[in-house]
Amino acid sequence: MHDDRRAALAGLPVRHVLPDLLRALDDRGLAVLAAPPGTGKTTYVPLALADAPAAAGRVVVLEPRRLAARAAARRMAWLLGEKVGGRVGVTIRGERRPGSAVEVLTTGVLLQWLQDDPELDGVGTVILDECHERHLDADTALAFLLDVRATLRPDLRIVAASATADTGPWAELLGREDGVPAPVVEAKAVLHPVEVVWAPPERPVRPPHGTRVDPALLAHVAGTVRRALAERDGDVLCFLPGVGEIARVAGMLGDAGADVLQVHGQAPAAVQDAVLAPPDGRRRVVLATSVAESSLTVPGVRIVVDAGLAREPRTDHARGLGALTTVRVSRAAADQRAGRAGREAPGTVYRCWTQAEHDRLAARPRPEIELADLTAFALQAACWGDPSAAGLALLDPPPEAALAAARATLAALGATDADGHVTDRGQRLAGLGVHPRLARALLDGASAVGSRTAAQVVALLSEPPPPGAPDDLTGVWRRLRREGPPADAHAARWRDEFRRLERAVRPPEPVPPPVRAPRARGGDGVDHARSGAPGDDAAAGLVVALAFPERVARRRGGGYLMASGTGAELSDGSALAGARAEWLAVAVADRPAGAASARVRQAVVIDEDTARRAAAPMLRSGEEVAWRDGDVVARQVERLGAIEMAARPLRNADSRLVREALLDGLRAEGLALLRWSDAAVALRERLAFLHRELGEPWPAMDDAALVEQAGNWLDASGARRRADLAKIDVAAALRGLLPWECAARLDELAPERVEVPSGSRVRVDYSGDHPVLAVKLQELFGWDATPRVAGGRVPLVVHLLSPAGRPAAVTSDLSSFWREGYRAVRAELRGRYPRHPWPDDPTQATATRRTNPRR
Repeated sequence: MHDDRRAALAGLPVRHVLPDLLRALDDRGLAVLAAPPGTGKTTYVPLALADAPAAAGRVVVLEPRRLAARAAARRMAWLLGEKVGGRVGVTIRGERRPGSAVEVLTTGVLLQWLQDDPELDGVGTVILDECHERHLDADTALAFLLDVRATLRPDLRIVAASATADTGPWAELLGREDGVPAPVVEAKAVLHPVEVVWAPPERPVRPPHGTRVDPALLAHVAGTVRRALAERDGDVLCFLPGVGEIARVAGMLGDAGADVLQVHGQAPAAVQDAVLAPPDGRRRVVLATSVAESSLTVPGVRIVVDAGLAREPRTDHARGLGALTTVRVSRAAADQRAGRAGREAPGTVYRCWTQAEHDRLAARPRPEIELADLTAFALQAACWGDPSAAGLALLDPPPEAALAAARATLAALGATDADGHVTDRGQRLAGLGVHPRLARALLDGASAVGSRTAAQVVALLSEPPPPGAPDDLTGVWRRLRREGPPADAHAARWRDEFRRLERAVRPPEPVPPPVRAPRARGGDGVDHARSGAPGDDAAAGLVVALAFPERVARRRGGGYLMASGTGAELSDGSALAGARAEWLAVAVADRPAGAASARVRQAVVIDEDTARRAAAPMLRSGEEVAWRDGDVVARQVERLGAIEMAARPLRNADSRLVREALLDGLRAEGLALLRWSDAAVALRERLAFLHRELGEPWPAMDDAALVEQAGNWLDASGARRRADLAKIDVAAALRGLLPWECAARLDELAPERVEVPSGSRVRVDYSGDHPVLAVKLQELFGWDATPRVAGGRVPLVVHLLSPAGRPAAVTSDLSSFWREGYRAVRAELRGRYPRHPWPDDPTQATATRRTNPRR
């Protein structure tokens, strides 16, 4: 080993805890390694474990990202004085250079290995690097590895390596089998001091919205990079949320006097290698996503500029829409980013927010299992033999609603049976190495448009479109086919991926396709002479629609309606807007927070036949009876999900559907649709009073309760449209709600009329909070006690009227009124009404409806 390599290893803090790690693995076969970034856990530990006397097989290192996997393998090979592919190898999607002692994999590749070879033949130790980042594939891989160790390979050694000191949950999880936490080995790094400079924008900027970041913030970040270059020495590592933001800030730094490098998951390998190479004397500005938080060591960096943003997945399970959204970074992630400035020497971090804002940040990022689409996870679990995932050793259980949506998707794809167990088709979908939806489009599309064409379109769908790509996916596809080598990084990745998928699908000789699409041929597998043929949309549209049938969309007004029921709109400046297509197959869409419709990011123009074919399981035909525009509308309707394809009037609709439509009408427009006679209104008021005073079994009379009971009335009336509702005898319907014991006592407990001493039968008003008896005062002479209702519980409120019928007094205690109030009323009224009797003692007088005899 050369001197520079020895020097690189000499000061690694993890060297000092290696004996503890080896003892833990010898004793338990399990360990948690906590080591800050730059301490050697990613590069030194795998080499040391491979050289250990107890090593029994290769050491496999799992990295969450392809970029990190390539960088780790390259660094370890350099330490050995070799190239990747000797003792140290790397395997990522589309690239395999095996190593004899150490092999670095992405977690997705290991999941495929485990499904094909659960015993991991030839592997002695597995290291899960950066497990603290809580990627879903990493959580799943660890659960499977612990299952393998418990059932098939008790000798398999597992190390969970984390860049944070929050090791308790991992120790508990690894030791779950025997109930004893796994040993924790912690490397104490001598960290160089990092000065924090709070550098918020001078003026407030808009918070991130979906994937949109305020351009004012990006301009401020670029200005902060210039400030850092002027104030501090060393290279600058600047964290931004995504590829688009990196490109915009790079454009603002063209004259900054430093080399500007862009690092993200889609960056070309040459750029990644240049970033990881030692600086050559010229200052560098590295613009990176969160991929550079802990997975990579960028030499020469003394300054970090942090925009304070990150991207997280969000899934709308009800609408089948998934997207990345921009969020504020957590405090833990901000600390990880700041630590990059102090790996090699004292450094500085410029944070583009205030300390007060920092204190309000979330403590740590949410695990991906809580946020992401779980369809691929559910398929992995089904292939593993645990469809419910209940037996998997996971730090956080999958959300029930998200897992249910994922299992429903798998069943629709034919990947699982009714019990959730994987089918042969599901096994094949899982083996293609792409999302189950894309795997379905590849398999089913290959027989329709050819394996080469299907693979090309699926490869295009398998990663986000490059910044600035038009929303016409067919146009992007044509451009990629026209470009020959050398191509940009996106085109190169697309070409590698479609060739991998074409090899993986291996279909039989395709039958003549029902969709006219260009047959691929030529040096890169494409017929360039026909690359612009009209069949491109038909082929691409079918494949996209097979992947996302619920996103098939039909024009509606100025936008579109997707089969899922979600509205969709084209973006401003859309390349598809001029076509005014009737149908689209939407490949990428997101629904901004608070927006009524989804925004189409990429789509293909299709026709109705393609929509019907791709989304055939969503086709439904049947009677639709609904309350619409104020009446019952009955139709025979064919639908593609929520999209209406054809309809005709229906004369003899199912009576049950008519009943529900009428009930919907009553709920929407209220009970005023019925004809309320005076008798029906009075009866309702009497029953409402008894329900309020006596409770059950007297039925409730509010609108909601009556609407719920209205189904019985509708059945008895035979009503089938709005006009029939006005013919219902509402009073009879209300009486029909009464149990027999209530019906028998209604007139006793809430009499419609009360006979007063004069002989008159006076109606009781039950419309208010208290029942009211309004009667002329002279008709109550001789009545000492106030009448009561509801079995004597409630006294009537007596409105005593003048001879002209105007209120003279109100009382609920008639006896008290005769003693105390009558004299005042008598004095006021007898002069005005001299012909009416005004006795001194009304309790002994004779009640009358008449005046005194003429004198």
